[in-house]
Amino acid sequence: MQQTDGIVLYAKQPGLTSFSSLWVIKHALNTTKIGHTGTLDNFADGLLVVCAGRLTRLAGAITAFNKDYEAIIAFGTETDTLDPSGSVTKTAPLPVIDALKKSIEKFTGGIMQSPPAFSALHINGKRASDLARAGKAAELPTRPVTVYKAELKDVVFDNEQLKTVKYAHVAFSVSKGTYIRCLARDIASDCGSAAHLIGLRRTKVGGFDLRDASGFSLLDEFSIENVLKKLENAEKSEKADRLSAHDEKQLEGEITGGLQKMSASLAVQCGFFPLTIKPEYEKCFFSGQPINPKYFSDSVFEAAKDQKIAVFSEKQDFCGMIHVENKRIVYDYVINPGKEQ
Repeated sequence: MQQTDGIVLYAKQPGLTSFSSLWVIKHALNTTKIGHTGTLDNFADGLLVVCAGRLTRLAGAITAFNKDYEAIIAFGTETDTLDPSGSVTKTAPLPVIDALKKSIEKFTGGIMQSPPAFSALHINGKRASDLARAGKAAELPTRPVTVYKAELKDVVFDNEQLKTVKYAHVAFSVSKGTYIRCLARDIASDCGSAAHLIGLRRTKVGGFDLRDASGFSLLDEFSIENVLKKLENAEKSEKADRLSAHDEKQLEGEITGGLQKMSASLAVQCGFFPLTIKPEYEKCFFSGQPINPKYFSDSVFEAAKDQKIAVFSEKQDFCGMIHVENKRIVYDYVINPGKEQ
């Protein structure tokens, strides 16, 4: 039986939802047990960290990472969704390059951000995006986020003489929960303009890099020119983003070859603390008996601190997750490597 417990780095193609883009992974690994660790909007592309098989239980834990993005911002108009799928709600003059640079610099460090009305955040048990589509959009409270880096990489001028910017390519490095759409909105507003995103690519999730992802070679170079071409094709209903049979076969091969078994080094990449259980206590662990610190080769309390703990056998098989709570060692879940899924 094919082993499907593992993590896949996957390059999502533009034009698909994060959920629907996972079908190729399910097909390649012949499993329905798939979970990703953070969605990307339909128009966006880039890195998804995907958990397969019994490791789907990890998906909810691998979310507190900083992320890197590249964005193409269109100035002069703002849409209700802050992306190309929305309706124009505001128009404003284009910014001049010097003002834009100053605004980008201003929106770095710790800032307060108002999330978009069209988002997956919940208000009284309902998604904000569902309320917005029903005409009941509510103002979401501001919250602290951190922008570690904002770098202007390229611009297209509307007027070379006046140096008014029509499109900008900006690279961002941000904390969990930061909306790039809102950064574009707020940067534009600060320099007296309006804006929305027309392109977005996620390039890093914590220590995971898009360049290592299955399907990366199928992505076009991320540039203002290429994003505008894709936008034009989408408006003409050209299915330019649909993969050919050859590309799908290549992608499936990359997925099966790129499936990473959970290891101590991968656990560290995921933000966990790896700990080895002594062979004589494995049976106690797998049967769910109360965990004693003596089960492990290192001190749980000194080594783990506030991290989730990934437990491995001496043969380096992944056995499950635990955490320390009020000086007690608590099970998250157990995976017996000797048993099939």
